[in-house]
Amino acid sequence: MPEHVIVIHRWTDRYADYAAYVDHAAHRVSYVTTERAVGSLPTGQAAGVVLVDSTENVPAVHAGIAELAARSGPPTRIVALQETDLDLAAELRAAHGLTGPHPADLEPLRDKLVMARRLHAAALPAPATEAAPDREAVAEFAARHGWPVLVKPRRGTASAAVTRIDDAAQLAAYRLPEGTEMIVQPWQPHQVLHVDGVYTGTCLGAWRASRYLNTCMEFTSGSALGSVEIDHEATLEAVGALTLATARALFTGASVFHLELFRDELGALSVLEMAARPGGAEVPFVWREVHGIDLMAAAFSHQTGLPDTSGTAVDDPSQVAGWLLVPPSEAAPSRVRAVSSHQGDGPYAETLPAVGALVTGGGYEHAGARFRFRGHSTAEVEAAVRRTARTARLETTAADPEAPARVVVVGCGTPAYRSYSLDAVAARAEAALVQSGAPADWQLPYLRDRHRAADTTDPEATAAAIAALIAGHPGPAGVLTWDETLLSTTAAAAARLGLQHMAPEAVDRCRDKLTTRRILGAAGVPSAGFRHVRTPAQALDAAEALGYPVVVKPRALAGSIGVTLAAGPRELAAAFDQAAGSAFPGITGLEGVIVEEYLTGPEISVDCAVRDGRPVVANVARKRLGFAPHFEEVGHLVAPWRHEAWADAVQSVVTEAHAALGIRTGLTHTELRLTPAGPRVVEVNGRLGGDFIPLLGALATGIDQVAAACDLALGRTPDLTPVRDRCAEVTFVYPPHDGQVRSLDLSAAEAVPGVERVVALAAPGTELLLPPRGIVPRLAALLVTGDTPEQCATASAAAVRAVRAEVTPLVTAAG
Repeated sequence: MPEHVIVIHRWTDRYADYAAYVDHAAHRVSYVTTERAVGSLPTGQAAGVVLVDSTENVPAVHAGIAELAARSGPPTRIVALQETDLDLAAELRAAHGLTGPHPADLEPLRDKLVMARRLHAAALPAPATEAAPDREAVAEFAARHGWPVLVKPRRGTASAAVTRIDDAAQLAAYRLPEGTEMIVQPWQPHQVLHVDGVYTGTCLGAWRASRYLNTCMEFTSGSALGSVEIDHEATLEAVGALTLATARALFTGASVFHLELFRDELGALSVLEMAARPGGAEVPFVWREVHGIDLMAAAFSHQTGLPDTSGTAVDDPSQVAGWLLVPPSEAAPSRVRAVSSHQGDGPYAETLPAVGALVTGGGYEHAGARFRFRGHSTAEVEAAVRRTARTARLETTAADPEAPARVVVVGCGTPAYRSYSLDAVAARAEAALVQSGAPADWQLPYLRDRHRAADTTDPEATAAAIAALIAGHPGPAGVLTWDETLLSTTAAAAARLGLQHMAPEAVDRCRDKLTTRRILGAAGVPSAGFRHVRTPAQALDAAEALGYPVVVKPRALAGSIGVTLAAGPRELAAAFDQAAGSAFPGITGLEGVIVEEYLTGPEISVDCAVRDGRPVVANVARKRLGFAPHFEEVGHLVAPWRHEAWADAVQSVVTEAHAALGIRTGLTHTELRLTPAGPRVVEVNGRLGGDFIPLLGALATGIDQVAAACDLALGRTPDLTPVRDRCAEVTFVYPPHDGQVRSLDLSAAEAVPGVERVVALAAPGTELLLPPRGIVPRLAALLVTGDTPEQCATASAAAVRAVRAEVTPLVTAAG
């Protein structure tokens, strides 16, 4: 019977290779994780993925487990490999009656006071340890054991909240953290060792002992933290004996472990603490890469009871490993200005934060620059670690949340369509721009010197250009694009820099309409029946199976390019050729064509602000379509909608679609048909709407969607409170035939009552080809407002009649 393994995961780097630990095809494997960490998971093979704001949000994790159980059945195994998540996973196993460590098994490994009592009961050398509920308890402990003392959480990792107190005066100024149980121990001025490996339940499996070149506590205060494995046999013999005795005193069964020991100047050893998980920092990586053993795989096996895929022996005992963490020059949070690479000059591997990235802290993974070393002796590796520590630099600018925010726009479009958007960005933050091709021109009044040229089809080049604009900026920073062709690039660049943005995986799910259809269908979100075809014959079979009429469309592209309604086999052949042969500047077409069920009923677009996975509707627009059998968008109307019979159903379907596609943040534009059976999704776009829709929304309701997109890019919650409830409509003016524009006069149209704005979209000399031959071949956009849709329609019709345009028919080869 297939397992349902649920993994609670928080790392962004590939500390664990779950696809190698359990067969995702033979079993159902689901994940509860964060948007930041989801990219390190084999989501394409997963039975389900639920995103939470933090794996420490216990109610959210419980809700995620329940959702995954509803999808794929009750969990049969629950896994969490990061120390902070061990307790919750143990509680969940106990609640579900599952194999693996339960809370009682972990108590002496997670509660440092219980641990100390167990060690003392076993007559093992360990520091005196007592509860520290208040300053008086600390003072009494110091009176018995002397100053200095260490005050630390009973449960904690990575020396977080560990404080050294040297005397009574310091204690008087010290405030114990609220809501956290603390303990007190004597300060030990001794060398600290760490031992990592596997305890079989009776004896030691593979293990290695290392010594820190300074201390974890010093790292939290700004010093580099290094470690090198020990090759001294007498030391290893003593360490092995104490490690085995400690494991027997604390563990109830097999486990991976991370043990920290003190060694005094005479070589005597004592236990600092032990954990039931692989060591942190670079330990899992050097074990895999240098010793050929995957400690995470062993931990996965111990928690699940599934076969152990970790490896059984150190690959080459003569190999010695080490690692180094270099903290930022300014305490986190801070933004990287410069970082030095040492690849090939000591370390065999390095993980460096990108210039422009925000160093957030929160564990060793995100604490700075990381380096890994290997060699044939402790002396050799220690020399390399120390050499790198002397020269490595991670220069950062301290983050100031009160400083002005800066938002980098990737690609900007034309002033006709997007000047209002850039104006809204500049009103919200310091606007900056990265674009390819021509240098900044009409945008300069908004930007000053905050612009860079880059190949915006290249994520690395785009990330470097964004970094140049934010690296030295102390205030909050964000990035966004309203250009469909640049969504994937921008998402990848944002991920590299740690900036808020829709995840690249979610962008890809939206960009590929075939993937969108498959995901929505699997999740039961109302959409359209479809087939993916590659030949006209396959298209004919698909249409007959779905029933005419059908819609034929490319898998990617934008602006309804190549989308055609086919009423029968004859139209289908032409529609297939149209879809297969269409192109959109800047977008690479995907293989095949989609044939899908035609959804009857009015079409609307719904714009949502999404934060922490919760989409909030900011705007609804009724779409006007023309040039049948094609789907040219010839206008849009924003009007009051919350009273409509379909309002609740639309919000529900949109929420379900976002959840299925894994959209956790950003401004989205979802298109739906209001069919007789209810709203059904046409497509979901991970960007602001085009065609002036955000501007219509601002005119009708006062909600500024561009400002909302800026807020989301900066990690803020946008204000989506409407201040009015009017109507706004845009009507696009097309030429009467294919031709070249000779003149365009919009002055009379601009004077029509109710007209808010007229925008010329085609300059004299422009050649326009009507659909389907041309891409949005428009002469002008006419924006009007009114109290009712009828008022808008009247004003729009009058404005269209007032447009004066001369378009010379194109001379064809036949003419």
